[in-house]
Amino acid sequence: MGPGTGAGREFAGSARSAHESEPESGPGGRAGSRTEPAAGNGRRRGRSSGGGFGEGGRGFGEGSGPGGAGRRSRTDSRSGGSSSSSRAEKGEPQDPVEQARNICLRLLTGTPRTRKQLADALRMREIPDEAAEEVLSRFEDVGLIDDGSFAEAWVESRHRSRGLARRALVRELRTKGVDSGLIDEAVGQLDPEQEEATARELVARKLRSTRGLDRDKRLRRLAGMLARKGYGEGMALRVVRQALAEEGEETEGLDESF
Repeated sequence: MGPGTGAGREFAGSARSAHESEPESGPGGRAGSRTEPAAGNGRRRGRSSGGGFGEGGRGFGEGSGPGGAGRRSRTDSRSGGSSSSSRAEKGEPQDPVEQARNICLRLLTGTPRTRKQLADALRMREIPDEAAEEVLSRFEDVGLIDDGSFAEAWVESRHRSRGLARRALVRELRTKGVDSGLIDEAVGQLDPEQEEATARELVARKLRSTRGLDRDKRLRRLAGMLARKGYGEGMALRVVRQALAEEGEETEGLDESF
């Protein structure tokens, strides 16, 4: 008789032994649930049907195998049953304050935001005003919301990366809901000499692309670029006229406005 036949008898014998010993493994007549050595396939099917983040928001395979419900119950009992995921699984409404806290923490991860930005986000998600105010005030108390620091960092970053002047920076910070006093303190970091130096750098980078145009058009284009970045008309004209003169352009009689 070949080796394959002996292996088959050995396998069948193991299966019968497992089947005969099953009633001793637990109460309730659970022997019929494991009549073949294919439990692995059953577990894979359980993960497929109950895994991922599908209905009920459960994790991969949670509650799909033997003892899963018990493990979940023990976890809930250790946490006091107060987690938002437990309430979501039970169909209970989440506490608005907890909802607001989670939303704010998620939005603040890696990105500073003003109080107004967070308040707008909570309003869009229909968080009650009372709950939103409680969370926002608490976040301010512990320093997670700091409009003053936000404004200072914004001014430094936008001036360095985009060359924005005071006027443009003030407009941007106002749209983000920063208090006028905090805005004044933040833009006070920029002195007129620093602004003018940045304006000259911007014009120098743009100057080459205007060559071939008549001088009045060059003046308007370059000065207009500075105006859009928040530079005053007087400074913009002065910087552009000087840059054109250094290129050999005749600046007498150039338009005094744009």
